[in-house]
Amino acid sequence: MTGRGLEGFYRGGRRVLSRCEIRVGGREPLAVQARMASADRARFVGTLRTSPQAGPDPDVIVERNRFADGTERITLHSAAPRPMRLPVEVTLGTDLADLGSIASGTAGPELPASVHGSGLRWSCPTGNASVTAEPPPSDALASAGLLRWELDLPPGGSSSVELRVRQDGAGPLRAVGRAATSPLAAACAEGDDPRVAALLRTSIEDLQALLLRDSANPADTHLAAGAPWRCGLAPADALVAARMALPLGTGLAAGTLRILARTQLTGPGPQSGMIPGPRRDAGPYLPPQCTGTEATLLFPVLLAEARRWGLGEQETEELLPVAERCLTWLRTTVGDDVYLRDPHPGGPIRCETQAHAHRAALLGADLLDACGRTGAAALREWAQVLRPAFREDFWLDDRGGGRPAAARAPDGRPVPHLGAAAVHLLDTGLLGGGALAPGLLDKVQTEKLARLLGSPVMDSGWGLRGLGAKEPGFNPFGHRAGAVRIQETALAVAGLAAAGYEKEASSLLRGVLEAAETFGHRLPEMYAGEQRTEGSAPLPHPAACRPAATPAAAGVLLLTTLAGIRPDAPAGTVTLRPVRSAPLGEVGFTGLRVVGAPFSVRVSRLGLVMVEEAADGLQLGA
Repeated sequence: MTGRGLEGFYRGGRRVLSRCEIRVGGREPLAVQARMASADRARFVGTLRTSPQAGPDPDVIVERNRFADGTERITLHSAAPRPMRLPVEVTLGTDLADLGSIASGTAGPELPASVHGSGLRWSCPTGNASVTAEPPPSDALASAGLLRWELDLPPGGSSSVELRVRQDGAGPLRAVGRAATSPLAAACAEGDDPRVAALLRTSIEDLQALLLRDSANPADTHLAAGAPWRCGLAPADALVAARMALPLGTGLAAGTLRILARTQLTGPGPQSGMIPGPRRDAGPYLPPQCTGTEATLLFPVLLAEARRWGLGEQETEELLPVAERCLTWLRTTVGDDVYLRDPHPGGPIRCETQAHAHRAALLGADLLDACGRTGAAALREWAQVLRPAFREDFWLDDRGGGRPAAARAPDGRPVPHLGAAAVHLLDTGLLGGGALAPGLLDKVQTEKLARLLGSPVMDSGWGLRGLGAKEPGFNPFGHRAGAVRIQETALAVAGLAAAGYEKEASSLLRGVLEAAETFGHRLPEMYAGEQRTEGSAPLPHPAACRPAATPAAAGVLLLTTLAGIRPDAPAGTVTLRPVRSAPLGEVGFTGLRVVGAPFSVRVSRLGLVMVEEAADGLQLGA
């Protein structure tokens, strides 16, 4: 850990340690491996030759295990035939910079250290941090940020030093996902392709590691958006991830909905009913968009679908008033218009926003009817008006058969670029009896969009590009301009499979699965959208969160799409629509949750599905 770039331990949006360099016997170990051993532990291995006459083989292995709770364990293993006494020096430093400064490259210089107990301490006007060591060092030099030990190594033996990084005033960290009360089921997968088991296992591990408790209501948990940049609550991301993780149970959805319900804006004004959220970059063609709009539209969708997966009636009733206010905001904001416009004056009419709004209206209406509330008819009527208008105004005919516009500018001109945001048109949402809600596109337009998403313009071979490769401004590293984003790829796979375009869905699924292998099955938020070639590997994005909530949950959605599980808990049924082409061969899932009970299902190499475990009384739908 050299202090360059993003390196460091972070806590509460601040870098509490930026430099931790080791020298053994006056020399830096030769690095031979660095890898993430789990979602909250990284392992680094280096070697040393203490006896040059012994030949090329190293006789000391230096192992560093770095944990997300701020602990680093440094262990020296000896392979020498004689006892050794080795001086070990650790040089530490920090700038106590905040994430914004680090991201923009404006972090200041390292701060001076002071000797503090069995380690060092740094202070600045915005906070303090310290590192303590066990065993205590024999020497501590504040001016150089240096701790020093003399470690005895018997032949074949080991000796360790443990460093603990702490931010003053912050309590000890405890991973929610390690507790017995975790809301996520410990599901497993198996099949012809061993990567299926690895991806599901690692995805669930990442979700567990990102769980956070609401400080005011510890029974409620949500997912941090991702490390290191977004370790807090990002409303839209938390809702998206909880929705994709519904096959692991409804507990995460319930906690996320309750937490966000407490943030809903009430009272008079045009924002009444909104779930607030920050603005987010939308790529080179559109201005930043309001994630609060997305979160407000996702709230009733997640509540409606969680109810289908088994969320209890009492929990649903408690959250229903919040969903009603979200839907009232939608109808009030649209008013006499056809489209839901950006909340900021002069903003565009975005394609994906209309998809979110249309899905919220239909699933929200279904929810209101089921719970005996009023307002469903008005939502369905608006959705019925929106569909033909959208097909006329947002579909651009061209020599290739047409494409959906990304948006319409305030003056009515279409913004014609093809990007991954179009996948939201395929994500229509789950209704009762295993049926999906109707979409904004007609059958012909859906087919054309499916072919575009499956073409080399959008399918990089590693997943779906954020922007088509032929579009001006395409940048394979652009996080909204060409990079592969796992969330959109998973939604594309699920949407294409549901619409019957299994060839395109299978290609994207296999691409992500092969990319995941490169990343140790721990999918990052995004990676470069370069075209896959023979013998190539996906290029990591230098600023991608990993682990991150939406790609981890997307791993669950990608795999469970193979079984096509569509529950209807209130009706006591579950419908299965497997991918008939079985692109990964036979695959089986155990320990999923439907209606709150374990659910196990297997899809054969012929695409035939068989339920092996389910709740008592749960009927298989037609």
